[in-house]
Amino acid sequence: MGYGAPARSEFMVESPNGRNYTHLAMKLQPTPIDGLVLLENRIFEDSRGHFVEVYKNSVFRELGLPREFVQDNLSVSRKGVVRGLHYQIDPFAQGKLVRCLDGSLFDVAVDLRRGSKTFGKWYGVVLKPTSQALYIPPGFAHGFQALEDQSLIYYKCTSEYAPAHERGLRFDDPELAIKWPLKPEGVSEKDLKLPTLRELGAGL
Repeated sequence: MGYGAPARSEFMVESPNGRNYTHLAMKLQPTPIDGLVLLENRIFEDSRGHFVEVYKNSVFRELGLPREFVQDNLSVSRKGVVRGLHYQIDPFAQGKLVRCLDGSLFDVAVDLRRGSKTFGKWYGVVLKPTSQALYIPPGFAHGFQALEDQSLIYYKCTSEYAPAHERGLRFDDPELAIKWPLKPEGVSEKDLKLPTLRELGAGL
């Protein structure tokens, strides 16, 4: 089962502590999966172009989101390519702040947190090079599909890449039934060998 993106709202939201939170440059949009949130940054435009604050430590603190990111990644993909679904296990589980810088992409997160009421559920959203980003907490598998040639994804991570702790799920797991917008292409041999959620079982 999956969820689509929520409708846009004004720059006033309810923060994780239950208070309405308003900020000049940034807002948080909850999703149907607890802890997984869309961030929208206000665009300041004038005759020269525009300016966007894409990350601010103090705002993340007030929103109850992680403030320490230790690795930044860029990936370019042609139209149709699917990468993922990837995650890391403790002690190197990763939270990710995902943004599209060029083209467009369908970004997906799967809840793998044991005990979560949405365990095994996925959420997908189309990201474009505007003001929107998706924050994916530790305990989620992450993947995406490029919707245009030369689509550029940029994401910040709360833990560094640790190959020995890297894990993954099949992008076409029939139980997850992720609705990729395009016919999946260019899936790596490594990703084709990943297990399904059922095959993982207690291995999470």
